[in-house]
Amino acid sequence: MTKRRLYLNNEPWQEALNNFLQKLNERQLLVPGEPQLVPVEEALGRVTAEPVFAKVSSPHYPAAAMDGVAVKAENTYGASDTAPLRLLLGSEAFEVDTGDPLPPGCDAVIMAEDLHYPGDGTVEIISAASPWQHVRPIGEDLVATEMILPANFAVRPYDIGGCLAGGVTEILVHPKPKVVLIPTGTELVQPGTALKPGDIVEYNSKVLGALVQEWGGEPIYFPVIADGYDALKAALKRAVQEADLVIINAGSSAGREDFTHAVISELGELFTHGLAIKPGKPAMLGIVHEKPVIGIPGYPVSAVLTFELLAKPLIYAKLNLVPQEREKVFATLTRKTTSPLGVEEFVRVTLGQVGNKLMVTPVSRGAGVITSLIKADAILRIPALCEGFHAGQEVEVELLRPRKIIERTVVAMGSHDLALDILANELQKLSPGYRLASANVGSLGGIMALKRGEAHLAGMHLLDEITGEYNVSYLERYLPQEELVLVNLVHREQGLLVPRGNPKGIRGLADVAERKLQFINRQPGSGTRILLDYLLKKQHIQPTQLLGYAREEYTHLAVAAAVAAGSADAGMGVAAAAKAFDLDFIPLTKERYDLCVPRKFWESALLDSLKQALFSEEFRRRVAGMGGYDLSDSGKIVWTSACR
Repeated sequence: MTKRRLYLNNEPWQEALNNFLQKLNERQLLVPGEPQLVPVEEALGRVTAEPVFAKVSSPHYPAAAMDGVAVKAENTYGASDTAPLRLLLGSEAFEVDTGDPLPPGCDAVIMAEDLHYPGDGTVEIISAASPWQHVRPIGEDLVATEMILPANFAVRPYDIGGCLAGGVTEILVHPKPKVVLIPTGTELVQPGTALKPGDIVEYNSKVLGALVQEWGGEPIYFPVIADGYDALKAALKRAVQEADLVIINAGSSAGREDFTHAVISELGELFTHGLAIKPGKPAMLGIVHEKPVIGIPGYPVSAVLTFELLAKPLIYAKLNLVPQEREKVFATLTRKTTSPLGVEEFVRVTLGQVGNKLMVTPVSRGAGVITSLIKADAILRIPALCEGFHAGQEVEVELLRPRKIIERTVVAMGSHDLALDILANELQKLSPGYRLASANVGSLGGIMALKRGEAHLAGMHLLDEITGEYNVSYLERYLPQEELVLVNLVHREQGLLVPRGNPKGIRGLADVAERKLQFINRQPGSGTRILLDYLLKKQHIQPTQLLGYAREEYTHLAVAAAVAAGSADAGMGVAAAAKAFDLDFIPLTKERYDLCVPRKFWESALLDSLKQALFSEEFRRRVAGMGGYDLSDSGKIVWTSACR
């Protein structure tokens, strides 16, 4: 039996990083490389290696700052409205345009708007000019030998103009730190490869490489290294010859095929293996052939987090820069968020301005969920000695997006439907800068979010078993004091999702129950779960008769994915989800899916943009194209309530 290796450390990440930086600085391994001379036009984002001084003054001659005439100021004294003064053109007054050199002997310019031309070769003025009026003196902008940019300064677009104005065409910059990225894992395949079970698309290196470029470095992509000690050792020996920093992605844990710790230890020094963080615990820090080497986990969220915490400071240090801290704001947590003691947890969250409160909602905390990186607006840090935060608690978060975008976010919580994704896309197309952020918490969860003031709207399809109507009775029960507007989004078909060709010959729920076929369900509180329970009750089927009734997913697409993968024989979902995964669909019922919006939000400027998207022809066309939708009432107000 292969013996698993335990982590060497469980250090606080900041302590481990500081100790590592100290070791690197003691060995002078973070000193920038030999400066490079680059054309100013190509210097955007580069970091100056020495101060930049103007070679010429700007302007380098006295220049007219206005269109008009250049004069000697003392020749204009005495001119007034009641005693206009005439000057001879060509000898006492000289016509100039903005930017022209001042004629010899002139020290002022009178604007064209203040001139009158009698037509006899003279120009008439009605007020005296003061010396150097409307004149740009030599060096008004830059004086020769003046410093334009300091050393260790990241060049911006404006700085390019300043350098060129000062006669500087080339500047010395620090070389871009070269960062070798080594993806490891026999299971990794290149994007675009036909996938078979067990294959994982290798995209981490491209994400990390883009971050390297954003931070001013130069990524060097190594090919995927299959699991194996000798292969990884050879790759690392080559990498330290080419790089200023080496990143080994995956193989950092304590599994049977995790060799990074052993390879670093053999070729150099391993200082840290295991950080007190979540996700990203298996990260490691070492030095091989006087080059820093960082081992990071393979899961994308863990990889990005540890890369930002550990690699970013090193890349900036090689440029003699310090990373800027993200803006921090306080917001109200929408749900209880627990965390294990002893580790600092980094939770990706979404934000939305609902009324006068900034609300924060955690997204998926799975280390392998790349979409959590896409959706996140901010990061919530839970300290190592804290077990989490309560719902409604004010917490501090670090922004990943500008505050203005968050203020223009429509927050939707409730039931999942694919039409919401189309609506979100149309909103951003028609109203750039605005967006729709959805959290799939089920129809009842959406109602509770409205009750707590955590959302602008909630998607729902809650069937009342007694009346056969949708949504209204639930809103009257749970939100009796709210002024609400219930707007239809779509009517949609709900049914059973089964594999293409329906190999098990499923005709309905009775077949699934009687034949003990594998089922996949939706979460409690979702409209689909309530509908399923209603249909089971109507057909006298006990939930326990469905094998897999307790197995739950949070979206129609997740149910469809499970059926498509063969891990379930059937699941409840909408026809559009079946079409998206090329599944067969057995219709069971047609239901109404509505959006519930508090009237104060429905009539707000924020929702005006969403209404425009909802009523657009493109939205209707795209939703209809997914199949299984009826948009005859889409956008129609089906019910309103008045505060009682």
